Amino acid sequence: MQNHFELFHLPERFDVDLKALDEAYREVQNQVHPDRFAAASDAEKRVAMQWATRANEAYRTLKNPLKRAIYLCELHGVDLGIESNTAMPPAFLMQQMEWREALEEALDEKDMSALERLEDELDAGRREQIEQIRSLLDAGNFEAAGQGVRRLMFLEKFGDEVGAAFERLTD
Repeated sequence: MQNHFELFHLPERFDVDLKALDEAYREVQNQVHPDRFAAASDAEKRVAMQWATRANEAYRTLKNPLKRAIYLCELHGVDLGIESNTAMPPAFLMQQMEWREALEEALDEKDMSALERLEDELDAGRREQIEQIRSLLDAGNFEAAGQGVRRLMFLEKFGDEVGAAFERLTD
């Protein structure tokens, strides 16, 4: 079975040419579109639907940097242990605590500018983490990239919490 990169004829690396991905996705979707199988047997329709579903999942995975990093790590045998492995470097744990305190304080004081500063800091952290993951993946260091992926997952989740805090303050 082809992996997601092979399905779209893309090199297996973190950096993806998004334009090429979009074009390859449209090409695959055109090949398996239900209209092309209107007169086909039920089995052929089912296979086309399975390919369309697989193409959709592959596209969503490769389009999103976090999902793409997770996929590359798993493709190369790294068990991210997302549910069970919560070990993080002490400096990162301290940063998490500081951000959580800043979020609580901004909410308590209804301080929109403090939330904006926190969001800016978090965005910078995300960009830095993605850059680190990119370097590790492209160097073939999938185990270390997995550590970075877990940190990025926290940053994404915390970003959602900051977004929810903005909504609470603007309601």
